Amino acid sequence: MGVGLRRVSARAGRHGREFVGLVAGVRVSVLTLVWILASLGVLLAVPVRPSAGRRIEVWASRLCERDLARLSRWMGTTVTLRASGPARALHLLLRLPVHLASLYLLVSVAALVPILVVGVVIQAVTGTATHVRADWPGVGVDVSSISLGLIAALMVLVLTWWIVPVLAEVDRWLARTLLGPTEEDRMRRRIEELTRTRSGIVRAVDQERRRIERDLHDGVQQRVVALAMLLGRARRRGDPAHAADLVRRAHAESAVLLDELREVAWRIYPTALDTLGLEAALNEAAERGPLPVTVRCDLPAPLPPELSTAVYFVAREAMTNAAKHARADGVVVDLGVHDSRVCLTVSDDGRGGADPDGEGLTGLARRVRALDGTLEVHSPQGGPTAVRVVLPLDR
Repeated sequence: MGVGLRRVSARAGRHGREFVGLVAGVRVSVLTLVWILASLGVLLAVPVRPSAGRRIEVWASRLCERDLARLSRWMGTTVTLRASGPARALHLLLRLPVHLASLYLLVSVAALVPILVVGVVIQAVTGTATHVRADWPGVGVDVSSISLGLIAALMVLVLTWWIVPVLAEVDRWLARTLLGPTEEDRMRRRIEELTRTRSGIVRAVDQERRRIERDLHDGVQQRVVALAMLLGRARRRGDPAHAADLVRRAHAESAVLLDELREVAWRIYPTALDTLGLEAALNEAAERGPLPVTVRCDLPAPLPPELSTAVYFVAREAMTNAAKHARADGVVVDLGVHDSRVCLTVSDDGRGGADPDGEGLTGLARRVRALDGTLEVHSPQGGPTAVRVVLPLDR
C-alpha cells in the first residue's frame, strides 16, 4: 500500500511539474510571436541589412536556449543545443501549437473547475437548482445538479491528468529532434566518451593496484615480518617459559594480521555485496565509519551486479570523504529507482568545498560514466555537500 501511494504521489508530482513547465513555455511562445513579426519586418525590408539578419538569428538562439532551460528545470530533459539556424527557427514555429494548447488547457482548468465547484456549493447551501453555465470556444457547460457538477469537475481534472503528459512528451520530442545533436553527432560523442572512459579505467586499475601494493607492503607485510621474527626467537630460546611468551605474542600478532588482511580484502571488494545485497553492504560500510550514517534504501528489486558495485563504491567514497575532509557530524545516504534510473544521493552537513576534480571523485566519475551514468558534486564553501549519481537501469 505504501509503495503504491508513493508511486501515485511521484506521478502526481511529475505531472504537476510538467504542467508548470508547459505553462512556463507560454512566455517563450509570446516572445516567439514577437520574433516572427520582427523577422517578417526584416525580410520585407529593402534592402535587407546583414546585421539585422544576424540579430534575428541571435534572438532565435536565445529563445531556444531559454526553452531548453525550461525543459531542463521542469521536465527533467537536458538537450544540448547543436542545431543550425533553420532548425532552430523550425522548432520555434512548431512548438507554438503545443503551447497554445497548454494555454487553453490552463484557462479551462483555472476557470471551469472553480465555476463548477462554486455552483455545487451554492446549490448545496441554498437547496435551489442553480444553473452553472460556462461558454467559450470548445467548452460549453450547463450544470443544474450537485452530482453533475462534481462529475464534470472531476472529468476536467482527469482529462488534464492525461493530456498534460502527452503535450509534455511532444514538447520534449520537438526539442530533442530539432535542437539536439544528430545521430552522427551522438555516435561521435559516444566514441569519444568510450575512448576517454577506457583510458580512465586503465588508469584507475593501475592506481588501485598501487594502493593494494601499499596496503600490503606498509601493513600486512610488516605484520608478517614481525610474526616471523617472534617465531624465530621462540625457536632459538632455550628457556621454555620465555619461548612460550614469544609464542603467545606471535599468536596475538597473527590475529592482528588476519584483521588487517580482512580489512584489505574488504576495501578491495566486500563479500557482503554478493552474499547479503547492496543495502546490507551499505549498512556495513556505515557501521565501519567514524560518523553516524543514515542509510535509506528503497529498491523494488535487486540491482544488476555492475550497478550495485558502482553505487556501493560511490557511497563508500563519499562517506570516507565526509569523515576525512568535510568535518561533518553526520551523513545521509538515499538510494532509490525513479523513471528506470538508479538515483543515489550522499549528503553531509560538513564544511563543503569538495573538489570534483580530486583523485577519488574523478575515479568514481569514470566508473559511473562507464555505465552511461552521471555524477554531480554540489559542495559550496561552508557546506553542505551532496554527491548525486544517476545510472540507467536499462542499458
